[in-house]
Amino acid sequence: MDTLRINGHSHLLPYPEQIPDSLKEKEIFWIDEDRKYMLQKGWKRPVTDSSFFLNEKLEWMEKNKLDHAVVLNLSQLYGNGLSHQDMKYALRFQNDFNAKVQHDNPSKFTCGFVVHAGFIDGACWEIERCVEELGLQVLCLPTHYMDTTGSWRGIFSKETAPIFELANKYKLAIEVHPYDGEKIIQLENRAWRFHLVWMIAQCADAYHFYTLEGLYDKYPDIRVCFAHGGQLNHLNIGRRTQGFDGRPDLFEGMERPRKAIGHPNIFFDTLVHDTLSLELMVRRQQGTDQILLGLDDPYPLGEMESDRQSSYPGKILDLAVEEGVITKEQHQEISCDNVIRWLCGSEREAFIKRVKG
Repeated sequence: MDTLRINGHSHLLPYPEQIPDSLKEKEIFWIDEDRKYMLQKGWKRPVTDSSFFLNEKLEWMEKNKLDHAVVLNLSQLYGNGLSHQDMKYALRFQNDFNAKVQHDNPSKFTCGFVVHAGFIDGACWEIERCVEELGLQVLCLPTHYMDTTGSWRGIFSKETAPIFELANKYKLAIEVHPYDGEKIIQLENRAWRFHLVWMIAQCADAYHFYTLEGLYDKYPDIRVCFAHGGQLNHLNIGRRTQGFDGRPDLFEGMERPRKAIGHPNIFFDTLVHDTLSLELMVRRQQGTDQILLGLDDPYPLGEMESDRQSSYPGKILDLAVEEGVITKEQHQEISCDNVIRWLCGSEREAFIKRVKG
């Protein structure tokens, strides 16, 4: 197989007419008819690029020489704070939509599905449905979720163990993605602070417990990718280790943070926005084997065409080669082999057959 260019972190909106009327009537989620905004009750966000939508996404991928993309769920459809019935309906719509995208475009897209960890039985049933009936293999999870009492919990907790046991049974790839920071942290929502600062803190918090609990060994057949490069994870390893060693009374039965470094089942995408951050990731992980291409398109914090931001898809890896942070061979591995290994583990054949058509 020739080397492919695979984007491991992408998103896709339904066209307005594909969204059920009930989701708009209940103000859970909808797109305006002019495709200018995505909306929820008391919230709206501009649609900043036409490649938010399927046909335009395919054109954008061809233009930017992207052979395949992993489409994650929309963070707006994690379902936190909804009634059980509304949550179940919204998530099922999201999962069915993603499944159809993958089914209709198997050579172009691998799509993820989402469950709500606050309802464990329902989450496990939905995992079974998405894997066995819809043929999906990427489980999308938030860093934090709201439980049935209205309290916020980290995704890697004792209560969520059945989800990871089932994911391990199915040998799923898992994407951990932050959202809802403004609902968790009691600060005024201004200057995009929850996307620019708190999202990487949320991701680091999830990584903190995934590694402390040694879940990478407890569930050896899942492969977990932390979104946005798990940027704070790499910077914070020294402080976490210092705390672990200095206050062992707070970490009884837990694993030392440094033990997780370079583990073959822990991945990070490349969306860290500058080569110094990427270099830290490479050095911390003792190479590039656990790093995969992630553009987070078509969001403005992703790698999109932008004169103002002096950006284009894949720019950070090109700069990293120019600056000697990585080699051309590592660039290719990050853009292809590493993504496939996260998605499939050692079972590559079915994926390659699907992509080759």
